[in-house]
Amino acid sequence: MNIKILAFGIVKELLNGSSTTLSLQGGLTVAELKTQLETAYPDMKKLRTYMVAVNDEYAEDNLVIHPEDEIAIIPPVSGG
Repeated sequence: MNIKILAFGIVKELLNGSSTTLSLQGGLTVAELKTQLETAYPDMKKLRTYMVAVNDEYAEDNLVIHPEDEIAIIPPVSGG
């Protein structure tokens, strides 16, 4: 299945744009997506942490991703 992934903040630089499309196996979990992203984009490993949102909600690592889901990668946020 092809999944469009939206990128925000520093992740846009790591993915070379505000979105990317990955061809992945069906029944993929968020944890498996992270592994695939870090394989395709090794610089993702430099982030200490990042969140994955599925359909506008933060997702746990065991959530199964479906082809129609909207995926977003949210980098660590600092503020003051």
